[in-house]
Amino acid sequence: MQCSSYNKYVIIVAGGSGRRMSASVEKQFLPLGESVVLIETLKMVSSSVPDAKIVLVLPIGRADYWRSLCDKYNCRIAHSLVEGGSERFFSVKAAIDSIECIGEKALVAIHDGVRPFADKQIFDECFEKAAECGAAVSCCDCTDSVRYQNKSIDRSEVKLVQTPQCFELSLLQKAYAQTYNPTFTDDASVVESLGTEIALVEGKRENIKLTKPFDFVIAESLINGKLN
Repeated sequence: MQCSSYNKYVIIVAGGSGRRMSASVEKQFLPLGESVVLIETLKMVSSSVPDAKIVLVLPIGRADYWRSLCDKYNCRIAHSLVEGGSERFFSVKAAIDSIECIGEKALVAIHDGVRPFADKQIFDECFEKAAECGAAVSCCDCTDSVRYQNKSIDRSEVKLVQTPQCFELSLLQKAYAQTYNPTFTDDASVVESLGTEIALVEGKRENIKLTKPFDFVIAESLINGKLN
């Protein structure tokens, strides 16, 4: 594999407040399966990319709560912690700045903390494509009809972007040295603003982002094997 000569890092972004869930705690800390969402995501990342160093971004002031969850559910997976910022951009930047990899080639995958159903195949293919092209994101075809500004558009030209999104570390560092722009909706959009082409890797429909209550109904079905 072309990416085997690179050091690998995975940044798990879980710095959000989860306002759309209207829950008493952030959505990444809500119960799922036998633990909580973020622990399930951490377990998935660790098993998918066992040779990667993991950086976990948490909301400000939630490190002690996270450690208590790890103790409660006996989660002993090695990872470092970073405090998030007011926007995803600043959370990811803080994680990138924490990586110490001087003079060595490195690839970084950035993954949503509330996507516990990615897998080794997706990570492997994203890392391999990023080693080849510098930037790669997982995405799925759109199966619904699509309208933009109330006009029908060709859904074959639309991709539903997921994470992981993988990049060469030097490219990420350059991208996140820019001034924040509200048009930066994900990491690919930050890197793309440099004029870098983003390679696409086929994702999976089950790699859902847990954002609203109904997503948790689907997630529990996936956990229980009802959708497999």
